[in-house]
Amino acid sequence: MAAKPGDTIRAPSEKVGQPERRGKIVEILGDETHRRFKVRWDDAHETVLVPGPDVSVESGS
Repeated sequence: MAAKPGDTIRAPSEKVGQPERRGKIVEILGDETHRRFKVRWDDAHETVLVPGPDVSVESGS
């Protein structure tokens, strides 16, 4: 998954019936074989996300 800091990330909710989560990628962690993203979600909460097949990235540029 190609991504860079500033890109928007969209992930499905962790709970049924809740809206999807959106946030900005703050930092790329790991290497190409084990990519992780530090994400600042729209609610200002920050987490480290291991992207799965249901996560999408939109270019921030």
